[in-house]
Amino acid sequence: MFKSFWGSQEQQPQPRPHDISGQSWYPPSVVSSPSASRPSTPSSSASSSFSMQRPSDRPQSPSHVSPAEAAGIIVLLKDKSIDELRKLLSDKDAYNQFLLSLDQVKIQNNLRDELRKETLQLARENLEKEPQIAELRNQCRIIRTTELAAAQEKLNELERQKEEILKFYSPASLLNRLQENMNKADEESETLHRQLLDREIDIVAFVQKYKRLRTTYHRRALTHLAAKTSSIG
Repeated sequence: MFKSFWGSQEQQPQPRPHDISGQSWYPPSVVSSPSASRPSTPSSSASSSFSMQRPSDRPQSPSHVSPAEAAGIIVLLKDKSIDELRKLLSDKDAYNQFLLSLDQVKIQNNLRDELRKETLQLARENLEKEPQIAELRNQCRIIRTTELAAAQEKLNELERQKEEILKFYSPASLLNRLQENMNKADEESETLHRQLLDREIDIVAFVQKYKRLRTTYHRRALTHLAAKTSSIG
C-alpha cells in the first residue's frame, strides 16, 4: 500500500523551473534555484522559500527584523500549502496581500499614517498662524525703529548718570573733596587770624570763629588720614 502510494506520488508531473520563472515576478536567480522546483513537506517548502530569499541571493540591504519577528513569519508560512507558497512566489498581488497581513507591517503602516496625519495637522496649524506671525513681525519692526530707539537713548542717558554718580562717590573723589575742604577751613582760619592782627575783629569774636574753624579742620584732617590709611591697607 505504501509502495503504491509513493509510486503514485512519483508519477505526478513535476513543475519545471522555467514554467515558474515565466510567471514569477521574482528575480531569475531566485526562481531558478533548485529548491524552488522540488516539492516537499510544508515545513521544508517554507524553509525553501526563505532560503531563496536569503541576503546572499538578493541585493544587500539593512535588515531590521528581529529573530522573534522572523520566527513568527516562519510559523505563518509553515501553515501554508505548497500551492500557496508557490503562489506567493509567482503572484505579486498575493505576496503583497500576505505582507500587509503581517502584524509587524500593520504596526509600521499605522505608525506611518499617524505620523503623516500629525505632520499634516502641524502644517495646517502653521499655515493658519501665518497672518499672526506676519503681524507680530511687523510689530517687532515698528518697535525696533521707534520705541526701541527711544528706550536705547534713555538707557544711554541713565548709564551716563550712573557713571557720573559712581565717579563722584568713588574713594579717590571723596578723598580729594575732603582735602579741598580741609584746605578751605585752613585758609579761612588764616584769614581770620590776619583780621585779628589788623584789628579788624575783636578778640571775643575771633576766639569763637577761630575755634570752630580749627575744630572743623582737624576733624576733616583726621577723617582724611583714616580714609587714606584704610584705602592703602
